[in-house]
Amino acid sequence: MNIQMYEFKIGNIEFIAGTFNGKCCIMDFKYRKSMDRLINYRLRLLNTTIEYTKNKLHEQIENELQQYFDKKRERFSFPLLMLGTEFQKKVWSELLKIPYGQTISYKDLAERIGNINAVRAVAQANGANNIGIVIPCHRVIASNGKLQGYGGGLSMKKRLLKLEKNVSTHNK
Repeated sequence: MNIQMYEFKIGNIEFIAGTFNGKCCIMDFKYRKSMDRLINYRLRLLNTTIEYTKNKLHEQIENELQQYFDKKRERFSFPLLMLGTEFQKKVWSELLKIPYGQTISYKDLAERIGNINAVRAVAQANGANNIGIVIPCHRVIASNGKLQGYGGGLSMKKRLLKLEKNVSTHNK
């Protein structure tokens, strides 16, 4: 797995992006508490080791993230490799359908996957997402409209939602 670190101007955000066989398998905040554990889990799943070489996909990831933060991109076009359980992948696939600048509740997300009783499991799957921003788990909020849970911290979640709500972009 190739790992690269990126830093963006919006709040001095530092990301780690990991690619494997031409797909992005990690996009997460460098300061996330469990980052080492998450990377090691993916290394075991993929039966690989870390390389710190930049490739064309890393360049694309960096460019598209910068465009997102510059308010010029709503969707990402690079291929994803979702590593998780079938349930997690189902939740993450549903997250990809949440329109830019909009939010849904954990309950809504559970309904969308066809299991209204799975609100807690949906929340856990949401929290296990390691392709952040691209798989927009930040767009999921509590049923009462309050911000709840985010691997990058609630202040980052608030910033991302504000960025998306106050933007009219060129790349939809």
